[in-house]
Amino acid sequence: MSTVTAEISEELQLLAACRKGDATAFEQLVLRYQRSLYNVAFRISSNEADAADIVQETFLAAWRKIKEFRGEAKLSTWLTSIAVNQARTRWQQNRQKQGREESLEAGQGRPLQVASDQPSAMEQLERSQLRELLERCIKALDQGFREVLVLRDMREMPYDEVGQVLGLREGTVKSRLFRARESVRDCVTKGMAQP
Repeated sequence: MSTVTAEISEELQLLAACRKGDATAFEQLVLRYQRSLYNVAFRISSNEADAADIVQETFLAAWRKIKEFRGEAKLSTWLTSIAVNQARTRWQQNRQKQGREESLEAGQGRPLQVASDQPSAMEQLERSQLRELLERCIKALDQGFREVLVLRDMREMPYDEVGQVLGLREGTVKSRLFRARESVRDCVTKGMAQP
């Protein structure tokens, strides 16, 4: 039996146990996927704390809905789609919260405070100017373009899986990916040209 076949067989056994309420089996699935889901969540949210919360919410949602998982997509695709939806929800909540805080501050006669442009801890640790610039350029992308870029180029998901996760046709995925790559390329080129 090949390694891939053994992994698929083990995953199917874990899924069957999870559907029967086996929390230990679900814990094995969490251990298997938490790192890759954290990477996706962090790349989309650009915030370590939000990424950790997104992954936690993803697994809570998956546990609640594990009996509804029909296996039409790979388990990793299903979990990634839950994580992307959680990231979208978190992003909208953060925007609404920021808008309320700004309106409260404006109403109190205090100047509005703009979010810090300081690089994240991850960027500081990487200590690479090009890496930092690339991270900033990806972060500057609109949410839909960033999601496609993260899933296809960073997670190396096939186009059809990216489409399944995001609810898009393959042609739309390719189009968004092209535009995202062009935007990042332009941003990096301009950033490198600055002193």
